[in-house]
Amino acid sequence: MSLLPRTAEEFSSAEYWERFFKKRGEKAFEWYGDYNKLCGVLHKYIKVQDKVLVVGCGNSELSEQMYDVGYKHLTNIDISETVVTHMNQRNAERRPGLTFQQVDATQTPYEEASYQAALDKGTLDAMASEEEGALARGMLTEVGRVLSVGGRYVCVTLAQESVIKLAVEHFVQLGWAVRLHCLQEESGKEEDSFALPVFVLVCTKFRQPMPTPILEMCLGEDGAPTRLARVAELLSAVREHQAYSVLKKRLRTSTDASSNLSLTLCHAKTGLPRYTLTVQDCPPGAKVPRSNQFAIFIVPQGSETAWLYSSGEGRRQLAASANFRRLVIAAMHRNQEYTDMQAVQSELSPMVMDLAPPGMPANQQVPFLSVGGNLGWREEVSRGVSELSGEYCVENVKGEDGELYRRLVFLSNAALVQSESRLVSSNTASSHKKKNKKKIKPTAAPTTSSTSLSVDSGFLCCAHHEVMVAGLTVLGVGTPENKDVPVSVLLVGLGGGGLPQFLRDFVPDVTVEVVELDPVVMQVAKEWFGFRPDERLTVTLGDGLERICALEKEGGRLFDVIMFDVDNKDSTVGMSCPPAAFVEPLILQKVCRLLTPRGVFILNLVCRDSVLRKSVRERVSAAFPTILSRKVEGEVNEVLLCSRGAARILPSLNEAAKSLQSALSSNRTGTSSSRPHIDIAELLKDLKVE
Repeated sequence: MSLLPRTAEEFSSAEYWERFFKKRGEKAFEWYGDYNKLCGVLHKYIKVQDKVLVVGCGNSELSEQMYDVGYKHLTNIDISETVVTHMNQRNAERRPGLTFQQVDATQTPYEEASYQAALDKGTLDAMASEEEGALARGMLTEVGRVLSVGGRYVCVTLAQESVIKLAVEHFVQLGWAVRLHCLQEESGKEEDSFALPVFVLVCTKFRQPMPTPILEMCLGEDGAPTRLARVAELLSAVREHQAYSVLKKRLRTSTDASSNLSLTLCHAKTGLPRYTLTVQDCPPGAKVPRSNQFAIFIVPQGSETAWLYSSGEGRRQLAASANFRRLVIAAMHRNQEYTDMQAVQSELSPMVMDLAPPGMPANQQVPFLSVGGNLGWREEVSRGVSELSGEYCVENVKGEDGELYRRLVFLSNAALVQSESRLVSSNTASSHKKKNKKKIKPTAAPTTSSTSLSVDSGFLCCAHHEVMVAGLTVLGVGTPENKDVPVSVLLVGLGGGGLPQFLRDFVPDVTVEVVELDPVVMQVAKEWFGFRPDERLTVTLGDGLERICALEKEGGRLFDVIMFDVDNKDSTVGMSCPPAAFVEPLILQKVCRLLTPRGVFILNLVCRDSVLRKSVRERVSAAFPTILSRKVEGEVNEVLLCSRGAARILPSLNEAAKSLQSALSSNRTGTSSSRPHIDIAELLKDLKVE
């Protein structure tokens, strides 16, 4: 299977190209390659017997080399009298049939349809910057006039976006077929900071203009063409190849343990992402065995969002454990099929050597590493679209612990697991009685059609949910003095329903109201995550802020616990949970007024912006005199436990934790056959007073 690179680098900026052309200086043609590099694609489109107009020939040796291998019908033109005189003198004896003429490429004296090919090596690039592209358009128009039907304009170019856009749009409007080859660049000198690939644009003239544009992209001189629908798609493909070339050059010439260079490999035919590769170098001074130069680590399917693979710190830890000079971490994508580890290795092997560290011997073997030697397992069980949150999918995955999990993922942020629950076989209990009953094996690939699976409501997959539950110690839930005292909870944000269902099933005398904005999330929770509302667990569909305002306005109803566990859809803000409006002073004051005297406000805060985080903490502190905080290990999440008065529970925290643990374990309701998998004392160990 062919793979194409896709990176996020931007190659359409004027500043980049200005630096490039300054560095290129007078040695223009060296950047385009010589005959040996170009001959494959030239012979493909230009026959030896063709009459060829070489536009802007300059002092390049290309025409001379083509003449020497049999191209005897070359007309070389250039606007410089000096160049023409020099080239005629240089070839007078050795190549008497090779002539050079001083001609303006925008106004040639040649008859219409008198040439079968026009060859341009860098001339379009040079002319496109003159007179806002008018000069280049004039040259292209003249080329179209002198070419016969079936004739080809073959242009060797560096494909600056404005240049290639001008040429491609020009010929598409004329109804010509357009094909662009990206030639593989040579390694070049290490001190060269520019490593751009050379492109060859081939435009073919038809007798009748094509009604639908023919736009094709080829990798290498013999690569199979990929058909593209729009000029914008072709330009995007060019940028991706250019960015990949610079990335490869950077990796070939230096190492940097602090950077997180990554690229996505796409299926050549469908264009869908197939692998994401992240490069992690070991830090300077690390003691790495000489033989451990380079390795590829295959992330098990379904584990891409794990801290070890998705965070910079986690990847550095993984690389240190592997102890290779450079580790490339390869993650597989959804909606792609992967046969086995051998197939993945075969697919990646031709490309990963481009990412090898500088100085690695060419014959060095590159090991592929994995967890347990397998690819993991993932099964998509549902897919849909929410008007509020966009496209989503529900998938079953096998964790590295061998257990099965179900996840809700919104594809607008596919790297983030929205909700997760552990799955158990509905027949686990009876399977011990029936000898012929098959159990789920860790290495198997179970499907919902053949295996009955249910959600384990006693297992909270999200660490911050565990901390939020542990925060109930501040209320003294389970202590002798609070025996049979009701606990009322208002939770904003449903997700898959794991947190509210855990509260209902295991917290004694609790009632929970969940506020959820998206009705699709509610439906997914019911259908795929075993969410079952009842008189003790109700759901209000609507905006969480509006619900808080309405409750305060109505008056009379107070809550012992108010929890915010709602994500922020605005990715431009450095806070992914909660939305900024939820921590405005006015809302925080309303939350405070909705709490009982002993009440606690529990906030899941996910903020990467240190300035914004400080501002949020100050606002929360202004509304709540006492704040306890607990960071979630390996995550950005931080859970804040905020109370209206002094936290009297702290002096006896250990006893309170034991009481809550005991209460959770002994209060299983009829709705749950599970038991709570949670260690309250451990979760409260790192609790801090703010």
